[in-house]
Amino acid sequence: MTLTVVGAVVFGGLAAARGGDPALPAYLLVGAIGLVLALVDLACLRLPDPLVALAAGCGALGLLVAALVTGAAGGLLAALAGAALSFGCYALLAVLPGSRLGFGDVKLAAALGLPLGWLGWSALGLGLVLPHLLNGVVVLALLATRRVRRDTALPFGPAILAGAWLAVLLA
Repeated sequence: MTLTVVGAVVFGGLAAARGGDPALPAYLLVGAIGLVLALVDLACLRLPDPLVALAAGCGALGLLVAALVTGAAGGLLAALAGAALSFGCYALLAVLPGSRLGFGDVKLAAALGLPLGWLGWSALGLGLVLPHLLNGVVVLALLATRRVRRDTALPFGPAILAGAWLAVLLA
């Protein structure tokens, strides 16, 4: 039942925020795949490449159709720039000494950079910052309740997905 509620919130929020947007199908597809990715990451601390690639492909295809419908080819360039910037930022974070960020997270950030870039720089900026803020709150709560220790490995994919979702709602 929890997954049903989360799915309803995700899809309802996207529909409410992007209702008349021709890119809405792209956001819904990425959201559906994102729910599966979050479950997998929570269960086994992995973001499978085929699922991340599916999210990127569905997002790209949906945005291509939206660009054809609206004639907004510039939106595609912004989406590609968003993906590249997201990839670059997360790749840099992943190679820093002591980083616990995996390359599945890097690839997911790039995949989500497409639809965030389509919405503009402010949405992309929020999508890059919000996951870290959300994850920080969750980690602090888990540490305070002694459910984890400082060296406990935790999934970051759900925070990336939640941050991107919030960025789309706030754009």
